[in-house]
Amino acid sequence: MRYINEFREGDNVAGTYLCKSKATLTTRAGKSYYSLVLQDKTGTIDGKVWDLGSGIDHFEAMDYIYIDSQVLSYQGSNQLNIRRIRRSSEGEYYPEDYMPSSDKNIDVMYEELLDHVKNIKDVNLKTLVSKFFVDDKDFIERFKQHSAAKTIHHGFMGGLLEHTLGVVKLCVYYSENYAIINKDLLIAAALFHDIGKMDELSTFPENDYTDEGQLMGHIFIGANQVSDKIKEIDKFPVTLKNELIHCILAHHGELEYGSPKKPAIVEAMVLNFADNADAKIQTMTEMFEAPDSGDDWLGYQRIFESNIRKTSKSK
Repeated sequence: MRYINEFREGDNVAGTYLCKSKATLTTRAGKSYYSLVLQDKTGTIDGKVWDLGSGIDHFEAMDYIYIDSQVLSYQGSNQLNIRRIRRSSEGEYYPEDYMPSSDKNIDVMYEELLDHVKNIKDVNLKTLVSKFFVDDKDFIERFKQHSAAKTIHHGFMGGLLEHTLGVVKLCVYYSENYAIINKDLLIAAALFHDIGKMDELSTFPENDYTDEGQLMGHIFIGANQVSDKIKEIDKFPVTLKNELIHCILAHHGELEYGSPKKPAIVEAMVLNFADNADAKIQTMTEMFEAPDSGDDWLGYQRIFESNIRKTSKSK
């Protein structure tokens, strides 16, 4: 199959793609057309179906569809002018070709994560962390496959694991260089900080906000899950519980960024630094690797509040 990141202006493209979204719109002349977003594991592309007559079979969003189209350039980005569509049949496609996924080995990453679990010395924290990351097989499989975001950063299969491991490794560095930090508390908080995203976001191919996610958000969901599990551990220290839950609640750092609390202990502050650093470096990485990113300036990026440029090493 031709992957979306290989498309070039003028190419004729025929093949199966996941229809991520479908909207029926109207031109200024009053003519109806379809506006689509198509996806494969390399990314997404907008598509337009201007003629809804012969050759356009019935389909819905989240269907795998076979298209006949041409790549055009619109406002600096590739877009498909789609001439024919039909639903694809089973056997014509492999679902894994249509889900963006980590370019790192998921099992290797998880084994590395488990090494950090094994290094936790506090008995209560190690018991708690193990209940999720060692004992709960369903949790483990979901965690390994889930994304860390709908968009922005790590929005791919394995993204939650990749992001969590990145945050944990940064937290290990901080804790080994600043004696003030309770390393076990910080590492446990780093492991838990985003587990609520498994309920905030649906699985692929949707990878969209659930009702629970919209109403409560991953910070509240994750803090509740950890708090509930602590109840299963006899005589878990109340102060340790409060510090751990506080780290989860405060890991976005600011109230306007969704944290119910601002960091009040050093571990919460450090977790916020590590989470923010890993997320923003990955965001910039994804911007640099985008097919239409160019060689120099990327323009103003709202998330960084700055005009972003690739360095010579990034080109």
